[in-house]
Amino acid sequence: MRDTKIVDFLAELAARVPAPGGGATAALHAAQAAALLGMVARYTTGERYASHAETVVAVIGEADTLRARTLRLAEEDAAAFTAVTDAYRLPKGEERSAAIARALAGAAEPPARVVESATRVIELCEVLLPICNRNVVTDVAAAAEAARAALTTARVNVEVNLSGIKDQQVREKLNHRVSGVDAAVARADWVTAEVREEIKS
Repeated sequence: MRDTKIVDFLAELAARVPAPGGGATAALHAAQAAALLGMVARYTTGERYASHAETVVAVIGEADTLRARTLRLAEEDAAAFTAVTDAYRLPKGEERSAAIARALAGAAEPPARVVESATRVIELCEVLLPICNRNVVTDVAAAAEAARAALTTARVNVEVNLSGIKDQQVREKLNHRVSGVDAAVARADWVTAEVREEIKS
């Protein structure tokens, strides 16, 4: 996926194939959010921003790590969903049911990790917003909005797998991992609202 042209990826996304789908797009939303944040941080370097250099360097490093991580998650999501469709093709019986439950738990993992990564992107938006180069402040809002889309899309892709997972402990853990989405979305909304208020003046 990482070497696919955008036009080819979108054609594959639009095709009648099981993957890529919503989970992969959630991860790509998060990757774009991290990339935008990295760009803003790189514009916030030099003598003018010397007092914030340590923070900015840390944001660049973490944003780049998150970008690479979420791109991998897009690929992992597509592979995990393929495993689900393969499990459903097995002959009916206990083995098939167990295989489906395992595959669904596996398919819930990449979007759950996307939630964690996108939440961290929003935290970094909050760190960078007050100190960043004001010429690219709207890109902090863009990063927050992309992370917001990642959060809500990833959450629904976790939730859709829960009904088929019979292990109550696994279900509870997954529910816990997405339980902070609404709070993270509210923080993303706050970042965007702050930027919009600033650019009005």
